[in-house]
Amino acid sequence: MRVDVVRDGARWQGRPVTDDGVAVRSPADGARTGPWSQLALIALTQVLALAVWFSASAVLPVLRRDWELGTAGGVGLTVAVQLGFVVGALASATTGLADRVRPERLLATGAGAAAACTLGVAVLADGPLVGIALRFLTGAGLALVYPIGMKLMASWFGARGRGLALGVLIGALTLGSLLPQLLVGVLGDSWRAVLVAAAASGAVAALLALGLLRAGPHLAVGARPRAAQAFDGFRSARPRLVNLAYLGHMWELYALWTWAAVWMTASRDVHDPALPAARIALLTLTAFGICGAAGCVLAGWLAGRWGRAPVATVAVATSGVCCLLSPWAWSWPTGVFAVFVCVWGASVIADSAMFSTLLSEVADRRWVGTALTVQTATGFLLTTVTISVLPYLADAVSWRWTLLLLAAGPALSVAALTRFRALDRTPGAAVG
Repeated sequence: MRVDVVRDGARWQGRPVTDDGVAVRSPADGARTGPWSQLALIALTQVLALAVWFSASAVLPVLRRDWELGTAGGVGLTVAVQLGFVVGALASATTGLADRVRPERLLATGAGAAAACTLGVAVLADGPLVGIALRFLTGAGLALVYPIGMKLMASWFGARGRGLALGVLIGALTLGSLLPQLLVGVLGDSWRAVLVAAAASGAVAALLALGLLRAGPHLAVGARPRAAQAFDGFRSARPRLVNLAYLGHMWELYALWTWAAVWMTASRDVHDPALPAARIALLTLTAFGICGAAGCVLAGWLAGRWGRAPVATVAVATSGVCCLLSPWAWSWPTGVFAVFVCVWGASVIADSAMFSTLLSEVADRRWVGTALTVQTATGFLLTTVTISVLPYLADAVSWRWTLLLLAAGPALSVAALTRFRALDRTPGAAVG
């Protein structure tokens, strides 16, 4: 096997690489750390950094009052983060940044920038205009956190352990995204205090990334960035099917995370009006945070035994059935209702790790960071549609029937995964 040296790009790439772009590490690399200790650090960094993601959404009821926001203003604050993420991720992908700069430094930069912008909302914003602009920049910073965390994880684990490792990482994403709900429970109606606490969490994540995170022995690097490389995931059959399945998953996931508490509150206001609001907030955190994280880890473990695509199919089909049942679950007794949302919370995120892992295995190894970044960018662009549409649909048909719209996503995912599995069983058919 020929060994070459990547001369262009950042200094960290001036080390030997194999023909397929995998960096050759010296024996001293990683001598003081191991894959599982690094995974724990990556997961902790993700939890802390992603606390800023839904920080504004968590305090939206108070912002509606203080800033006199209507439906459009509330949607704008939420969607701005998603759009910022998309722009930041596409910029990273098309310039090859995700594959050309040391990932731990890139992650630290993104976490620090997102934390600074969140602090800016707390200190500087006195209305939706500045708030939306800073939330957009927050999303752009997070584009260097979540995908790069996946790249760092993939650098430490080969195909055998990657499913479980990525399940842990997506579980960390789930907990981090819902951490602002805990901050609201502790700090109450002081939205500025909640945002300051979320920003402090992001700053700690940046310091952890800079000081403790390292790339592993499976790190793959791209020699020269090409804008066209960003679209390779939609040209070949297997990456394309994985990406289509991921898009169906994203159609449902973030809209559900954004509006689940509203849907649950509207349901219990009708069918259990004596239930305290704090109990609903606790149920939201339990179902979509704790159960979601547990679902990710369980799915990652099962994937190592049953295969990633079969586990993803079961998970996404389960969440799709929950979408279809949601109008009837709306009126179920609170105990049964709580079990239902816990099942939904566990299944709606459990498949996410499978899509990222599958793509990291079927994409060009030299461009894994770019492939994962493009996947997440297109997925988050799609989330802006359902996040924006649901509150307006609720105004028209009530929240009871609104979440039925999300079932279209799991249906697409199941179809794409079925075709993907058929290609894997057909010799020579999986490459076109």
